[in-house]
Amino acid sequence: MSDATPSTDSPGSPGFDDMARDIAEVPAVEVIVTVAVNLMSAAAVKLGLTEEGEEHKDLDEARKLVQALAGLLDASTTEISTFHASPLRDGLKSLQLAFREASLVPDEPGQGPGEKYTGPVYG
Repeated sequence: MSDATPSTDSPGSPGFDDMARDIAEVPAVEVIVTVAVNLMSAAAVKLGLTEEGEEHKDLDEARKLVQALAGLLDASTTEISTFHASPLRDGLKSLQLAFREASLVPDEPGQGPGEKYTGPVYG
């Protein structure tokens, strides 16, 4: 893209304005839950929990995703209802346990991904 070519995603452009209007109509809880589900899905892939399993397994990447998910849930717990938070916390715990199982050298209790937010996770 040259300097003379305007970006279609810049503020004031039709595409950006439509996107901003669409986002404005989405409740914050829905955005938070969607981001959490995307983090969960990505972490599951990086933990090798999909059909392809080992092909995409990357525990370093999984650790980052689980940590981000735990931080998001910790920060948003008071903002989203128990109806939304409970299944997300259950999913997070499952991912933390899967990480512990997949690790060749497991973290000490309380030191695993996201455990600074959730506390130690046991099976």
